[in-house]
Amino acid sequence: MTGPRYTKLVQSLPASVPFVGPETQERDRGEPFRARLGANESVFGPSPRAIAAMAEAAKGAWMYGDAQSYDLRKALSAHHGVGMENIVVGEGIDGLLGYLVRLLIGPGDAVVTSAGAYPTFNYHVTGFGGELHKVPYAADHEDPLALIAAAHRTRAKLIYFANPDNPMGTWHDAGTVQHLINSIPEDALLVLDEAYIDMAPAEAIPPFDVTDPRVIRMRTFSKAYGLAGMRVGYAIAEERLITAFNKIRNHFGMCRVSHAGALAALQDQAYLAETVDRIATARARLAQIAHDNGLTSLPSATNFVAIDCGGDGDFARAVLQSLVRRGIFVRMPFIAPQDRCIRVSCGRQQDLDAFAETLPRALADARG
Repeated sequence: MTGPRYTKLVQSLPASVPFVGPETQERDRGEPFRARLGANESVFGPSPRAIAAMAEAAKGAWMYGDAQSYDLRKALSAHHGVGMENIVVGEGIDGLLGYLVRLLIGPGDAVVTSAGAYPTFNYHVTGFGGELHKVPYAADHEDPLALIAAAHRTRAKLIYFANPDNPMGTWHDAGTVQHLINSIPEDALLVLDEAYIDMAPAEAIPPFDVTDPRVIRMRTFSKAYGLAGMRVGYAIAEERLITAFNKIRNHFGMCRVSHAGALAALQDQAYLAETVDRIATARARLAQIAHDNGLTSLPSATNFVAIDCGGDGDFARAVLQSLVRRGIFVRMPFIAPQDRCIRVSCGRQQDLDAFAETLPRALADARG
């Protein structure tokens, strides 16, 4: 018995995951974390209206979800002022990225991204045989000019750019983003990942132009809306590209409970505004904790803060490992020089109190 006959591409790839989940780490530790501050979830939770809607929808969980996500797309269309035909809903941005890469990338196709940017995108590209071309960050920001230059040089089919950025939390203004869009090669596509846009300043958000076939903008209910466990993301783009998703997407991948929660969350913009305020307060507290320990933090437009540990990547990893041993779940950038930082998600007062109590000990462990 020889087993399945894997493709040559799959045979060539290592088995890996972009992130080791907190549950896996908790099992390895033999106990839960005191503070879960690593996955950029919203510990403030979803709107009470969303919780009620999901509870009601659970009664109909015996039915498949609407394959067209009609009600949610209709509400998103009104919310953003674009056509329903310009919106596709999927299993989080991660799921949509997988579909998009499958649509466009085959073995050897060039793809441009930033070294150290969101690794799940790279995971999809590698899985379909694409060739990644990475450019470095500039002053802890993704570098639009370098991305464009690399796209022209490599004849890239796809360019990935996040605004605001993960893992640094930095952002570019709308004019810079629009210049990037305008500079995309005619036969390429820019993936503008806006997972954290609900927490960004208005001046970071360019207007939608669904007539431009060179850009697709991706958003999520996982961050500010507090529905990470429901896996609801959506993309906005020119109609022909959105229609192309119907060739390969899982039409019944979205459950009724997820649809109901996302729709109710979208309709409760007052709760979203309250959450964004709480996130801003938590960002300020994290910056103060860093300052109290002789460290600096990067300005952030997200629901996390990158804290510069004041050394190299090995030192930051030692700090992170000590925090994890002491029950504080955080993460950090993978690539130098950004890996001199740890990345701490915004949390409730008790979460940040635990982090404030533990960070001096973790720094002492790393220095010792």
